[in-house]
Amino acid sequence: MSKLGARLLGVLVLITGLLTATGAQPAAADPLPDSLWFDTQASATLTVAGGRFTDGLGREVVLRGYNVSGETKLEENNGLPFASVADARKSATALRALGGGNSVRFLLSWAHAEPVRGQVDTAYLAAATDQLRAFLDAGIRVYADFHQDLYSRYLFNAGSWYSGDGAPKWAVAAGNYPQESCGICLFWGQNITQNGAVKQASYDFWHNKYTLQDAFLGTAQTTMAYVKQHLTADEFAGVIGFDPFNEPYAGTYDSGQTSRTWERDVLWPFYGKFRARMDAAGWQDKPVFVEPNLFWNANIDSQKQEGGLLDAGTLGPRYVFNTHFYDQKAISGILMWGKAGDGQYATDFGTVRDRASAAGTTAIVSEFGHPLSGSVSGKAPTVDKAMYQALDSRLPGSSWWSKPTGSGPVLSGTQWQWDIYNGRHHELMNDNPDKVLTSGDAWNDEDLSVVRLDDSGTAVLRQDARLLDRLYPSATAGSTVAFTYEDRSRDGSTTLTWNPVPSSLPHVSQLVGSGQYGLMLWRSNGTSAPTELHLPASFPTSATTVVSDLGAMISPPAYTTTTPIAVAREPGGTGSRRLLLTAPGSGTLHVALVTNGATAPSADLLGAARIELASWAATAVN
Repeated sequence: MSKLGARLLGVLVLITGLLTATGAQPAAADPLPDSLWFDTQASATLTVAGGRFTDGLGREVVLRGYNVSGETKLEENNGLPFASVADARKSATALRALGGGNSVRFLLSWAHAEPVRGQVDTAYLAAATDQLRAFLDAGIRVYADFHQDLYSRYLFNAGSWYSGDGAPKWAVAAGNYPQESCGICLFWGQNITQNGAVKQASYDFWHNKYTLQDAFLGTAQTTMAYVKQHLTADEFAGVIGFDPFNEPYAGTYDSGQTSRTWERDVLWPFYGKFRARMDAAGWQDKPVFVEPNLFWNANIDSQKQEGGLLDAGTLGPRYVFNTHFYDQKAISGILMWGKAGDGQYATDFGTVRDRASAAGTTAIVSEFGHPLSGSVSGKAPTVDKAMYQALDSRLPGSSWWSKPTGSGPVLSGTQWQWDIYNGRHHELMNDNPDKVLTSGDAWNDEDLSVVRLDDSGTAVLRQDARLLDRLYPSATAGSTVAFTYEDRSRDGSTTLTWNPVPSSLPHVSQLVGSGQYGLMLWRSNGTSAPTELHLPASFPTSATTVVSDLGAMISPPAYTTTTPIAVAREPGGTGSRRLLLTAPGSGTLHVALVTNGATAPSADLLGAARIELASWAATAVN
């Protein structure tokens, strides 16, 4: 068949797929269990305004959750995150109830979406959409990700030490790539810059050789159109955007090209094309989550490359600055001997905030984490705590109380990863029946899932719940001035306290004691919708104390429109809970301390702490 004929056939197949996808939209779903008056489609809808994620009620939104799931990188469930919708529902409920997440990055596979060139597999799209819906039904926002690592598993031979995921077999067959080899590689990521087959295949994709990029964009558009048409309007409101390409890298630079000019001349135009495909698929009101060059913020000098979409201009509300961060020094086991400490990643995550601000948008750290087994796993409790600390504030705990207004916006983030099959896989590595992988994440010796199933089939956490299930401002009716959370998570038997209440606030310190606490400063915007903070399971209502300019109490009551401080369940029927703060005024400064440290505090102590906190806030914010 001629190239023209092949392209015409591809267009015909694409149009056919789109016509199929534009069938009757599902009937409207009932409201999610435990919904309140403000838990409407508008509150689920997410846009970017004023450099922040904003819901349809005008509240600032913070996304916290996990990647679901690395199982998509495997073949055992045919490129889907789960073996069944039932497993997806079990995972979603646990993610909300145990992990405290309100959002997920939901991985999809190009290889399985388009197994034959020009033929989109609607059975795969249907199964993926059904699993995605399980998270929406649990009240969890979703942004999708066409995931790839090392370009494609089909670049690797059956006996290889490594594997990849992403592109279909036909895309690899088109390239006649060299025999893959990483040489002397200690980590799978070294294949990105050392494996000739990976480098050449990546280069070909970015240069649209064999029209590979065109094929990918067509499949992405068909996928997005299918998802939109097979979700109700309320469900689709919870789908907040799309991450087009995981960890982009040039493969090889052209003569005279740099990492920065590659972003400008190759990567950014690709994102423009993807944006157009989103619009054509009916996603025009949802932002695209764009990742810069993979190495732009590497914390090893020899790996770092200039980037961060510096020449893309003002991204604006239709784009989100989307990046990853792993402490490669800590993972190496050589370049960082000790453990992480207070403020360890304040500068790294501050750079993310600054880059997003300069680009006129908001940011999300869509991957972060640390290995949970192996020689460097002992660093995980401190590394992950320091990363969450840096998401919450750009200040170390040692200086937060003295200058809270330097805290910066609370960053959104999704930890890698949430895989209920951790340690129970049955993956034939590169289709090799003699290499059946069962341990860890079953992919290139990784083991980062924070969850697993026990012998009874119940989801259980693999990391300290105090670290993962966190207090955070999920929706702020106004603008956040500063936020901090002391989780008191453990490193072995040691309690990690990096942000103690200062001695200059003796009554607040007495109230908190050795408990967990969060503190938030915000300016209200006059809306009647409340500010929401996720309440961890470690904050049962009966043991939750709130001290605020709105009042001071232990065991807040159930929510009503006339109750300034209240507790309610989060929508989705998972049993997770939220603190609701309804604050008057527009531009008025408010403060709220939330702690589980107090045991039946006296009215006098609550009153003294409230006066103390108000005085501190008035001085700290001027």
